[in-house]
This record gives sequence, C-alpha cells and structure tokens, in this order.
Amino acid sequence: MQFLRPTPRPGLRRSRRSAVHRIAAPLTALVLAAALSSCGGGDSGSSTAKKSVTLWMYPVIADQAASNAYWQQVEKDFEAANSGIDLKLEMQPWANREEKVSAAFAGKKGPDVLLMIPDQIPQYVANGSLEPVDDVVGPEKDKFLPAAVPGLTVDGKVYGAPIYHTVTTTMYNKTVLTKAGISKPPETWDEIKAAAPKLKAAGFSTLDYSASPEASLNLNFYPLLWQAGGKVFADDGKSVAFNQAPGLAALTFLKSLWDEGAIPKSALTAGNVVADSPFGKGQVAMAMTSVPADAATVAKTWGAANVEIGSPLTGEKQVGFGLPGGLVVNAASESTDSAKKFLSFMMQPAQLDALSKASGFYSPRNDAKPQSTDPNAAKFADALQYAVPGEPNAAARQVMSYLSTEIQAVLTGKKQPQQALDDAAKQANDLLSRQR
Repeated sequence: MQFLRPTPRPGLRRSRRSAVHRIAAPLTALVLAAALSSCGGGDSGSSTAKKSVTLWMYPVIADQAASNAYWQQVEKDFEAANSGIDLKLEMQPWANREEKVSAAFAGKKGPDVLLMIPDQIPQYVANGSLEPVDDVVGPEKDKFLPAAVPGLTVDGKVYGAPIYHTVTTTMYNKTVLTKAGISKPPETWDEIKAAAPKLKAAGFSTLDYSASPEASLNLNFYPLLWQAGGKVFADDGKSVAFNQAPGLAALTFLKSLWDEGAIPKSALTAGNVVADSPFGKGQVAMAMTSVPADAATVAKTWGAANVEIGSPLTGEKQVGFGLPGGLVVNAASESTDSAKKFLSFMMQPAQLDALSKASGFYSPRNDAKPQSTDPNAAKFADALQYAVPGEPNAAARQVMSYLSTEIQAVLTGKKQPQQALDDAAKQANDLLSRQR
C-alpha cells in the first residue's frame, strides 16, 4: 500500500493527510514502472500479482482529522475484504479540479476512480473517458433516493455510484429579522420584495448572493430560474431555454433586489462561501442556498438560537438544489474490475453512513440511518424533496461561464436582462451546434 501526498488547497482549507510508509520487497524495474503508471496496476497479468486501484478524492469532509480517519478506515476495510487489491488514495484540492481532470483524461491517464457530480459527467461521457457502471449500481438502484442514480445517468447508462447527497435550503438570521420588525421569515419572492425596504431601513441587506464568475450558478441563479418555472436547456439538450420568459422573470427579480440595495455589493466578487461573508458576519437577513455546514459556521458567530432553517424559496414553484456525488471509473483504467469492486464496497450502508456522519452531507440511500438529532439536520433533510440535481449536459460548464458573465453585466448596469440572456444564449447555442 502506498499513500501519496495530497496537494494543498489554497484559501480557507488545506487538503492534507499524513503519509504512511510501508516496507515493500525490492521490485524489478519492470514491476516498479507498472506500479507507478497511471490508472492503477491493471487486472491483467499474473494472477498472483497484487492489483492496485488509485482513487482521487476531494475534501468532502471539511475537518481534516475526520477526513484522514474516515479514508484510512476505508482503505483498511476495503483491503481486508479484497486482499488482492492495493488501494492508493490521493487527496486532491477543489482548486483547478477541472483542468487537472481534463488533462489526465486527455492523455488517457489519471486515476482509476474519482469523484464527480452530475454536471461534470456528460462531457466526459461524450469524449469516451468514463466507463458505464450499470452492472455495479443497477442491482441496488431501488435502495437510493429518487434523484441519486438519475443524476449520475447519461443517455440511459449509469456512470456514477452515489456516495453522498447534498441539499441546500434557506437560512435566516433571526436577530436581523427581529431588528427590522419582521416576525415571519420571507419564504416567497413576493415576501422577499416586501421585506427588503424594512431591512434596508434597519441597516441590513436582504439576500446573500454570489455573483463571482467562479461561483457555481447551481448555487445562485439556477435555483431562481427553476423557481420561476424555467430550465437551462431545452428538453432535447440541443439549445438553451434560459432566455425565455421564466429566465427573464428570474433575472429581473435579481436585478430589482440589487438596485434597491437588498443584495450586498460585495456579491460581484463573492464565491459560495459563508465564512467572512456579509451574511456570515450578520449583515444580511437570509441566504437561499445554505448547506448544513453553513448553519454550523454561522451558529458560532450569531449563536445557535439565532439560526433558523426554512424550506427552499417559492416563485412559481418551490425548488432547491441538491445533488449526488458519485464515484466514476476511468475508461482508460487497466484495473476496471478492481475499480468496480471498490465502487460496490463504497455503496454499502457502513461506508455511506460513516461518510454522512463525518461530512455533514446526507447518505444517498433511502435506508440510511439518521446521523444527527440536531433539529437543523432534520430541516435540511426535509428539503431533499425539493432538490433538483442540476441539468446535466456536455456543455454545462461552458454555458455556465457565458451566463455568469452576462449576469454580472446586468448587475453592473451594462446590459438589460433580456439582452444579457439573449447574448448568453447566442454563445451557448453556437457552442451546442458545434457539438452535434
């Protein structure tokens, strides 16, 4: 077993695990070259040779000590159950993830197994980089939450084994609402617009928002689009639909809040991080895409009694965002069978319940054991019924970048909402037409 040193993540967290060294018998140059090659050691060759599976994992467990403990236990238990397989774990940072994965796949290299979310998968399916895993997931499909397996499916084939499920919902600062004379937290667009003048008069902003081009639209604009009854892509996936009437309603709503100062001006450079944000500092009344870890963070600043968790917001529809994280198999792997054994191992309740407890995310299984008696955890779990896992498309990430830029143009007054949506749609449709 060989542990590889992780790459540190810049910013708020550092992805780091202790190195563990083992003494191995001397290897010939040929065997050593095979062991160090990308995509594991391969399932072919001598039946007595120990096979290897390399996993790229990301810091889904924020606490470093808890992350180390969890993954070391996974390695120990998997190897105990599969004595012929050597699990090699490489902890990776979130930063520059797309660039590193794309480069590895382009060179037919990289790990045997890695973590992906729904909007990443289609582009790698399209270029042949991922191995279908229906044979692993199919037999247990009915044991997962409704959106878990479909969120990791492309063109009828399953490409990911769910290992966790995220959920977002609305979170409020009770102290801010009380100081503004608001007794009932705003739950609809109309209620937010009605509350904004009162909050402004009391010296507060209304809604937290992350408008940085680096911030995922799944956590800012897309939920508003879905709440308005709209979609990012047309049903056939060959064009976009965000510049239609629901998209205009969503962007107009956002712009109106911006113009009256209901959204902090720092939103233009803000990412999806609550720590040190105006909301985290108690200067904003509510956030619409909070996760359980955010609730724990602000409770330390505001006091737990001032944190209130609500349901996803309602426009024309009540919709939130939440998606499965899944383990995928590199199509270039020489250890496909061993990689699939690891996926099967990770899908079992023992691993998923422990991951849920350590990470604060939810198990993707519908037979999961409750991991917390915290009433906030139960409220987040209630929001799962409204969760949309995004709209997978091979061009999803590029389309997101086009639209993010145009939304910034609207907020800064350079463009009107419909013009910005149409301009983003033209770029997106041009891209989609080239991919047909």
